[in-house]
Amino acid sequence: MKVSMRDGSVQDLAFADEVGQEAFRHTTSHILAQAVKRLYPDTKLAIGPAIKDGYYYDFEFSFPFTTEHLAEVEKEMRRIVKESLPLERSVVSREEALKLMEERGETYKTEMIQDLPDEEEISLYRQGEFVDFCAGPHVSNTSVIKAFKLQSVAGAYWHGDENKQMLTRIYGTSFPKADELDAYLKRMEEARLRDHRKLGKELGLFAIMDEGPGFPFFLPKGMVLKNLLIDYWRQLHLREGYVEISTPIILSRHLWENSGHWDHYKDNMYTTVIDDEDYAVKPMNCPGGMLVYKVEPRSYKDLPMRVGELGLVHRHEKSGQLHGLMRVRCFTQDDAHIFMTEDQIRDEIKGVARLIDEVYSKFGFKYHVELSTRPENSMGSDADWEMATEGLRGALEELGVDYVVNEGDGAFYGPKIDFHLEDSIGRTWQCGTIQLDFQMPQRFELEYTGADGEKHRPIMIHRVAFGSIERFIGILIEHYAGKFPTWLAPVQVKVLPVSDKFADYAQKVTDELKEAGIRVELDSRSEKLGYKIREAQMQKVPYMVIVGEKEVAENVVSVRKRDEGDIGSMELKAFADKVLEDK
Repeated sequence: MKVSMRDGSVQDLAFADEVGQEAFRHTTSHILAQAVKRLYPDTKLAIGPAIKDGYYYDFEFSFPFTTEHLAEVEKEMRRIVKESLPLERSVVSREEALKLMEERGETYKTEMIQDLPDEEEISLYRQGEFVDFCAGPHVSNTSVIKAFKLQSVAGAYWHGDENKQMLTRIYGTSFPKADELDAYLKRMEEARLRDHRKLGKELGLFAIMDEGPGFPFFLPKGMVLKNLLIDYWRQLHLREGYVEISTPIILSRHLWENSGHWDHYKDNMYTTVIDDEDYAVKPMNCPGGMLVYKVEPRSYKDLPMRVGELGLVHRHEKSGQLHGLMRVRCFTQDDAHIFMTEDQIRDEIKGVARLIDEVYSKFGFKYHVELSTRPENSMGSDADWEMATEGLRGALEELGVDYVVNEGDGAFYGPKIDFHLEDSIGRTWQCGTIQLDFQMPQRFELEYTGADGEKHRPIMIHRVAFGSIERFIGILIEHYAGKFPTWLAPVQVKVLPVSDKFADYAQKVTDELKEAGIRVELDSRSEKLGYKIREAQMQKVPYMVIVGEKEVAENVVSVRKRDEGDIGSMELKAFADKVLEDK
């Protein structure tokens, strides 16, 4: 397809190309805006970019626009596509652009033009009667847009500022072919059914209360799940030679100034005053870890020193960005800090990479790796950044790990390796990270005594495997669609007596399974067996055992397995062993 680029050139690009996708979907957003203006002429336009898997456009309507209006807008969009309108780019002066947008009453476009730097080139795109102030890129003709769908309506503040006008944002997606659109919508429907907020409520795992937006409450079954993950984390780290610490949630302002967080992260931190001094609720665990290192003198013989912390951290997120467990204001970070000498860098990084690979493999995740380099807003010398970056790069290459370079996306104190999970329906999530840091040991004046008897500065790795335990739980809920593997299921077995006559035997079965270390619940309600089975299926329990007259007589249990149905009768000891062996 022909694409008009931002510099005015025209290129022939495929939809598979990143720029081609942006042009295709950006053009669809213009078709959306043209349709809206045709149907509702007094609507004001804001912005309409391409985004991952789609596009959106922000509008100021003179009436409450809802999802019920989307079908009418889609119909008009199809007319515009059939009209086969060419998209024509023109470069105009600031005065011409302002005059055009002011005449059309486009106050948001006028503001955007006024905010541009004096030297900025201003381009307009025209398709039929519709003209938009836009940098591009766009495809050459509306007829190229073969398959599209408007998906949802949401509120969005102008410039993301809650003190400014609330606009209406219309989301959509588009593809060159109808079958590609159908496949995408099918994936989205699958994602909707797997939504961790919906399943979390149905399975009794967690809740978000009005009294604490962004602060999740874990319910009893959710705590079982969370503690199972924490137990696994602890076993793995004990094996790998980590020690565990716990540091305070609130620490003084001067600590955060020393770490650099006050300058680089203050807007995301919660603060308070204690004894007339400023304190902050920790958004990260690392400064506390620095203080633990300094509790006693360290020798080169103590290094590498691997220190883990399951630390509760708090970060201020805007209310519009909160999303279940995926975006919260407090979470448990499975942090670890490794203090080491320069010659230990590569081996330690490789050890962490292997640990993260083991964690993700256990849950059935594929992943890809990115090496993120120095951002503009950073601290430290060029030499330190080069040494740190090459240390990460060298470790990845020695491990034979494929990776891509993500320029400028490192932390402010050092470069990092990011691990992006792929879940069971193909979505990616950034979770694990390895960050190499030369800066914080300097700022906190960390030292160790070397073999030469002199004082030296250690180098530090920051790393997480889960990232946020809460967010990882959200990902797992959606990855498994709530059907957790047996070892991770909050309830592994439901005992279902056929009637009250078999309550004693059902209780005996329940007690023996508990003694064997199995998480089991007895459904002793006076309900029909079919109803109890359906309830257990809805709760996605891995196993059900049914006890009735035959089972009591033969001292066995009849077993149903999730997604398999009846798997026969067996002695209770054999069944318990099966559950414990089932991963």
